[in-house]
Amino acid sequence: MADISCDFLGIKSPNPFWLASAPPTDKKINVMRAFEAGWGGVVWKTLGSQVKNVSSRYSAINFNGQRVAGFNNIELISDRPLDINLREIEEVVREFPDRAMIISLMADNTREAWHEMVKRCEQTGAHGFELNFGCPHGMTERGMGAAVGQDPEIAGMIVEWVMEVATLPVITKLTPNVHSVVPTGRAAVNAGTNALSLINTIQSVTGIDLDTFVPNPNVGGQSVFGGYCGPAVKPIALKMLTTISKDPITSQVPISGIGGVSTWQDAVEFMLLGSTSVQVCTAAMKYGFRIVEDLCEGLNNWMDEKGFEKITDFVGKSVPTMTEWEKLDLNFHVVANINQDKCIHCGLCHIACEDTSHQAIFKGDGMPYNTYTINEPECVGCNLCKLVCPVDNCITMEEKRVAPDYLNWIQFQEKGLPLNDH
Repeated sequence: MADISCDFLGIKSPNPFWLASAPPTDKKINVMRAFEAGWGGVVWKTLGSQVKNVSSRYSAINFNGQRVAGFNNIELISDRPLDINLREIEEVVREFPDRAMIISLMADNTREAWHEMVKRCEQTGAHGFELNFGCPHGMTERGMGAAVGQDPEIAGMIVEWVMEVATLPVITKLTPNVHSVVPTGRAAVNAGTNALSLINTIQSVTGIDLDTFVPNPNVGGQSVFGGYCGPAVKPIALKMLTTISKDPITSQVPISGIGGVSTWQDAVEFMLLGSTSVQVCTAAMKYGFRIVEDLCEGLNNWMDEKGFEKITDFVGKSVPTMTEWEKLDLNFHVVANINQDKCIHCGLCHIACEDTSHQAIFKGDGMPYNTYTINEPECVGCNLCKLVCPVDNCITMEEKRVAPDYLNWIQFQEKGLPLNDH
């Protein structure tokens, strides 16, 4: 079997699946249960100046019959006394020395506060820190969380403060509530952070109660922007992860990927785009800690199938395939093909193409059902018909190049070639 163990900054865990800093990692009883289920590590819920949380705290987006496709929360950092958290972390590390124990930190924005927090937490025997520069609600009004992550200069300054006293590896967690995560990522790396993690939650409003007119979650007739996560944010997380993996500065440090990881396939995608470990939250809150068994088994089987012996064999393997639009091959062309043996004659492909795309599907009226075929000269290979088709592999895209040579947009302009004649 493949070796799915993880070495992140020298922090070893039996698998790359960590629970993200969130309610599931708020106390000893949760974390012990998670480790007993098989999780490779946890990022303990953010510690800092004690806060007071509100009720209610969560809301969700349901889509197409799936509950909690997107998850929203307005919960702040740990509201438990620091002393209790530190004692419980020490106890968990003693019980499970082979699991990664990372402590998420958020201190007041002074050198002294960060120094004191780091020194106190190092006494627990934890293996590393994650600096929370991402919380998008509640803490921002105090100049913390995303307020730090949105300002590269401040983020770099705090990383420098932490690195002055930290003897454990330091991970800086980036906020997605910016145009680009790269400037803050660069600032953190230049300031000495050992690794990066992303993404934190995205500011959101998930919906409004049409009877009370109050957005969710409802706190006594009022609401605030919350932090959005879950499967719905995965594409955004993968995009931001890729920008970090491709940048010459931020790619110099390991990355822990976060954002909508629910299955082993999701985890592999994050790893292919550069993350060494992956952090999970919403899926564990929805399905419970036992999902780690499926994550580990699926990853192991896939690695065996592909011939990968260890996870570092494929981490970042997809990064070189991501390029700029101007470098894409204009002579590459695909045309849709409908397998008539698999077609159920629902007509969804024709409706989508006829109404919103390129009128490239012929409809043949018939009894007892209509038939659908591709009008190849009009097919631009957009992929829409394949995406809406309810039958797997009924519609496939077949390569039919325009010309044999590679030709990108820059070369096209240099050659002075004519644009399409419509």
